[in-house]
Amino acid sequence: MRLLRILAGIPFIAAPLLAQVRPAAPPPKFDAYVAAVLKRFEVPGMGIAIVKDGQVVLARGYGVKRLGAPEPVDADTRFGIASNTKAFTALALGMLVEEGKLQWDAPVVNYLPQFMMWDPWVTRQITVRDLLVHRSGLGLGAGDLLWWPPTTYTAQEIVRRLRYIEPATSFRTAYAYDNVLYLVAGQLIQAVSGLTWEDFVTERILRPVGMAGATVTRKEAEEAGANVAITHAPVEGVVRVVNPFSDPNTNPAGGLNVGAADMARWMIAQMDSGRVGEKRLWKAGTTRQLWSLVTPIPGGPPPKELPPLVSNFGGYALGFFVRDYRGQKLVTHTGGLPGYVSRLAMLPNQKTGVVVLTNMESGAAFDAVAYHVLDYYLKAPAFDWLAGWGSLMARVDSTNAAEDKATSAARDSTSRPSLPLARYAATYRDSWYGDVAVTLEDSRLAMKFLHTPALIGDLLHWQYDTFLVRWRDRELRADAFVSFVLDAEGKVASVSMKPASPTVDFSFDFQDLDLRPVPAP
Repeated sequence: MRLLRILAGIPFIAAPLLAQVRPAAPPPKFDAYVAAVLKRFEVPGMGIAIVKDGQVVLARGYGVKRLGAPEPVDADTRFGIASNTKAFTALALGMLVEEGKLQWDAPVVNYLPQFMMWDPWVTRQITVRDLLVHRSGLGLGAGDLLWWPPTTYTAQEIVRRLRYIEPATSFRTAYAYDNVLYLVAGQLIQAVSGLTWEDFVTERILRPVGMAGATVTRKEAEEAGANVAITHAPVEGVVRVVNPFSDPNTNPAGGLNVGAADMARWMIAQMDSGRVGEKRLWKAGTTRQLWSLVTPIPGGPPPKELPPLVSNFGGYALGFFVRDYRGQKLVTHTGGLPGYVSRLAMLPNQKTGVVVLTNMESGAAFDAVAYHVLDYYLKAPAFDWLAGWGSLMARVDSTNAAEDKATSAARDSTSRPSLPLARYAATYRDSWYGDVAVTLEDSRLAMKFLHTPALIGDLLHWQYDTFLVRWRDRELRADAFVSFVLDAEGKVASVSMKPASPTVDFSFDFQDLDLRPVPAP
């Protein structure tokens, strides 16, 4: 009875104390700090959301939608969130698990009988969970050329071609980030729910969470009032407007377009285990699944410029990275597409989250803001994230430039091709990508990926039987070396490729191609 009296008295003691608690506020001088970040990293605009204890602390736009134009970013301006979409796909699968239509650890072929990987044993064993956690044995970005840049392939054709991609490691033995298995997850959602990925995410997640401004495709984002941030990137040293990525094939891996205010609603729902107002949209157990580490990622010391990033563990869960930060569990992800990069970061035990959306490709910019916010609510020792990221990026740029210079210095510019140029011209086929044509045009070789309209470039002789393909669309920023291997008869037996610079995005997985001449009919 005495215990009951004590418990009964708590509300009368706590109520006046709670009434005195002020809502959380953004870090001091936050607007000025963001302005400094935008200037330092040449980012035209940002959408930023901060949530704390189930409340929106801040949802605001900074800067402008388009470089040189006055229209400001606001809280509802849509940005492509790219791979931050993966958590929505993982949640969609979790909802279907709750309904008994899927099991996390059941083989994918139970639901998609046509699905195949390179190894028949892996085909039989790979599970729904495995689709999400980057441990399939595929190499980094393997298969991305099936959709990046946009291709003529359908989503179904992309899934069918996965069987021809040779693994880089054994199944479930190593972490390597991929996108193509999230495309499989999208097909799986449709197979068991009867709804396309786009319709399922819209009807079951976006609308119930209250993300009314979010869209599942770039086309919809541009049509829905046109409150969209314009994409920018550094092209040959100058930040400028670039074309957005709009291929719907990659929607389950990176198709969502969302503003800061809607991302705040998403974080609140996530940290309240699926509860929105009085309604629960998914179970707390599903949240635990999404946030539980599955694939460990080997760690190491942080960059010397960023000592607070030291961690004791890290890995991939279901659509999220999980690691420790200053003694707290951090649930996070980034996103990157041409002209858009972003960071979502949540400290579940602190009920604290931040999202930074940008319309320029600077991870340093979004992290300089995100960690500044996290540190403020953690009452962490002061650290100058703007200076730290600035120093790191200066070192990275210097290192990349030195590597490019060393590559050029090692070139034997006096060498000549073994064959007349016309004898390199042919159609070559890779088992998983398809056909690539090398043609002779005005006494110069050109290369065209026949299923990727943007991948047309000029082959400039580099050394011996290696050429540099310089893509005519300079926004690609993905020039590559093309090496022809001759057989004993002096004919081209195979062609290999690799990125020409460390700055080339990993989704240009040229190194995975094994091109062979197509026999004459």
